[in-house]
Amino acid sequence: MTDKTPISPPTTPPYRPRTELATHEVSNQPTPRQDVDLWIDDAPLREAASRAGAELHFPELAAYGAWLGLAESRENGRLANRHSRELASFDRGGRRIDEVRFHPAYHAMLSGGVAAGYAARAWEDGAARGGHAAHAAMVYLASQVEPGVCCPMTMTYAGVPALEASPELAAEWRPRLVSRNYDGRSRPAAEKTGATIGMAMTEKQGGSDVRANTTRAERDGEAWRLWGHKWFCSAPMSDAFLTLAYVEEGLTCFLVPRWTPDGERNPIQLMRLKDKLGNRSNASSEIEYHGAWAQMLGEPGRGVNAIVEMVHHTRLDAAMAPIGLMRAALAEAVWWCRERRTFQKTLIDQPLMSAVLADIALDWEGGLALIMRVAEAFDNGQDDPAERAFARLAVALSKYTTNKRCPNAIYEAMECIGGVGYVEESPLPQLYREAPLNSIWEGSGNVICLDVLRTIGREPAAFETLMAELATAKGADRRYDAALEAALARWPKGPEEAEARWFVETLAGLLEASLLLRCAPPAVADAYCAARLADGRGRSYGALAKGADAAGILARV
Repeated sequence: MTDKTPISPPTTPPYRPRTELATHEVSNQPTPRQDVDLWIDDAPLREAASRAGAELHFPELAAYGAWLGLAESRENGRLANRHSRELASFDRGGRRIDEVRFHPAYHAMLSGGVAAGYAARAWEDGAARGGHAAHAAMVYLASQVEPGVCCPMTMTYAGVPALEASPELAAEWRPRLVSRNYDGRSRPAAEKTGATIGMAMTEKQGGSDVRANTTRAERDGEAWRLWGHKWFCSAPMSDAFLTLAYVEEGLTCFLVPRWTPDGERNPIQLMRLKDKLGNRSNASSEIEYHGAWAQMLGEPGRGVNAIVEMVHHTRLDAAMAPIGLMRAALAEAVWWCRERRTFQKTLIDQPLMSAVLADIALDWEGGLALIMRVAEAFDNGQDDPAERAFARLAVALSKYTTNKRCPNAIYEAMECIGGVGYVEESPLPQLYREAPLNSIWEGSGNVICLDVLRTIGREPAAFETLMAELATAKGADRRYDAALEAALARWPKGPEEAEARWFVETLAGLLEASLLLRCAPPAVADAYCAARLADGRGRSYGALAKGADAAGILARV
């Protein structure tokens, strides 16, 4: 593994299996997929990344997409998901070690992502502009193969700006977090070639209401000691965690390393690993602090302000990941339908089937265009306050809408394949179990909608920039113009809380339509406006308006 680009592992020759069996001959079954190229095969991704200013990062994106698409990489992703992580609380002598052990395939996938720059690309010294857009594209690519390894890399990416609240901590930890070297050893961070960082905020009694937390911190010389529990700790094998605890001034943010400065294991006890619906390779856990050594991050009593920067950036990933999941499910369904025949036609040539697939593709392509525009705002926001305000609002809009669409899109793709898609030999069950997760992470639907209302109330520039963005597509489609006018008429000053979901869904759909009208082929933009903005259509996938160019839409998958 180089410090820049993951090395392509050797692939297994596609030896042909037997098709003539004792009772029948196997026929009408699509040829098993071998190596694919997730970058070259995805024109909408390349177009969106180019619009977002990420062209200077294309060589790395191309290498990562090609590596992820190799049959061996996809098999590693399957193995990492299949073979669950194990908690080792004690060594053989009864001493506490509090470690998690993973299948080698997990480390292989994580190593490839770190080497590609998943966590580092946006922050590297001298990095070209478009780093956040390149990062978002990597999230999208990785989510198609093994989403579980994304969590520690996403947290590490998002931890870098959060550390700026304490320049001394940033100076110590930033070089470790932006390293292109994955070092999975359980060692003090100072002895490693690279590090990852996690987050532990949630407690049983409060959930999203972190001000109900009870974890407390007491001063220990220049540092602090923490006591308390955390109900969810993502990636517990990270080298440090950002966490919240109370001091006299109020809720405060702390950095808690897994090892103390004198080389001892910090008393962070892993109580159990969560037995989750999906995201099986990632070792989400419950932890307790028993006098854990920590350093304060930011000012006392302003813990939420310190950690919100991390949450802001992880939301970008939580908005993009479902689009990667949708792309993987859609690609699998389209591959199957292009080779499977029924009633003397391939499935994809059946009008009703092509309508279903094209309808799913509209949500995939609209969501991809939306998130890449948000990632562009993350990049532009470094110099432009209006773009930064827009990014805060738009990342919430996009996180809500992409996650609400994802489970049904994957289910429909599974149904297109039929019973084979429901069997674990197919990637669809893993994708389906993964589908609800990002909607819960970093703020569930209601929390996100309330954040949108708060942002509009506190940052008028965010809403003004959004309105300017929507105005750029006026005149391109009468259905879009009518939908935009109706939204502004209903909510001239924003909605009441009870209508927040309707409001957020409407704005997100308008923003997607605006982008597609300006950037996508006419077949895609016209069908999107007809299916998502006009009245008189069904609520399930496949209820496309008469005249929709399904073939033109599917040509881009």
